[in-house]
Amino acid sequence: MSGDDVVEVYRTPDDRFVDLPGWDHEPRYLESHGLRIHYVDVGSGDPIVLFHGEPTWSYLYRKMIGPLAAAGHRVVAFDYAGFGRSDKPTDRQWYTFDRHSAITADVLDQLGVARATVVVQDWGGPIGLRWATDNPERVQRLVIMNTGLFTGRVSKGFLAWRAFAEANPDMEIGRIISGGTVTDLAPEVVAAYDAPFPTPESKAGAAQFPLIVPISAQSVGAQVLTQVSDALSRWDKPVLLAFSDSDPVFPHPKSGQVFTDLIPTAGEQVTIAGAAHFLQEDRGELIADEILRWLQG
Repeated sequence: MSGDDVVEVYRTPDDRFVDLPGWDHEPRYLESHGLRIHYVDVGSGDPIVLFHGEPTWSYLYRKMIGPLAAAGHRVVAFDYAGFGRSDKPTDRQWYTFDRHSAITADVLDQLGVARATVVVQDWGGPIGLRWATDNPERVQRLVIMNTGLFTGRVSKGFLAWRAFAEANPDMEIGRIISGGTVTDLAPEVVAAYDAPFPTPESKAGAAQFPLIVPISAQSVGAQVLTQVSDALSRWDKPVLLAFSDSDPVFPHPKSGQVFTDLIPTAGEQVTIAGAAHFLQEDRGELIADEILRWLQG
C-alpha cells in the first residue's frame, strides 16, 4: 500500500476541534502511507496502546488517558485513517482491514512501541489483536473489551447495525454514540464525536467499517482473523477481559465468554455494570481503575 492508492482525501478543519470537553491534548501527527495520522502520546513508562472502534476516535478514551498516564504509564492512542483528526480518504472502497492493519503497524513502528499493554474495543479488537499476535515480542498484556473475533460469525444486533450503516452512509455520528451509551450525553460531548465528520465525504471510513466485518467464513478478512484466533488460543501472557452488561452488539456475558474459553491466560471476565457498547464513555474512570489494579496485581 502506498500514498498512490489515495485518490482524494478530506482533512477536517482544525477549528472543529477547539474547546472539546474533557480533551486538552495538543494534536500530534505522523505520516503513514501518504496520509497524516493523528495520535496522542502522553506520560512515560511501558506503553498502554488504546485502539478505538467504530465510529469513534481517540476522544472515546479521554476519561482513561489521564489516570493511566498519572499512574506511571506511557499512553498512546491514534485515530485510524478516516477517523478523528487523521486524514480521511473519500472513496469508501479504499477502506479495507488490510489497509487499517498496515497503517497501524507503521504507526506503532514509528512510535517505537514495545512492552505494550494493548487495549481494544469494537473494531479495535481485530485491528489491535492482529497487531499483537503479529508482534508478540512487543506485547506484554492484552485488555479486551466489547469486541469479537470477527471470523465470520456475527450477532443479530451487529447485522441490524450493518444494515443501518449500509442504508445511511451520511450517518449521524454523535447520535450513534449517544445511542450506544447508558449515559445521557451532554450536547457538547455529542458534538465532540461529530467534530471530525462535518460532511458526507468525511464519513466514508465510518460508513464502510461495518461492511468490511466478515459475516461468513468466506468473507474477506475471515481467514486472517481465524489465524489471529488460533494465535490467541496459544497466548501465554496476561489477559484482562472487561465487557459491559448492556451491549446489544456484543451481548453479555456470552461475548466475553468466547475469549475466556479461547485464551489460556484469560480469567473470568470483569463485568462493567451500567455501561453499553461504548463502555469507555459510560464508565471510563472505572475501567482505568480496573486496568491499573490488574497491572499492579
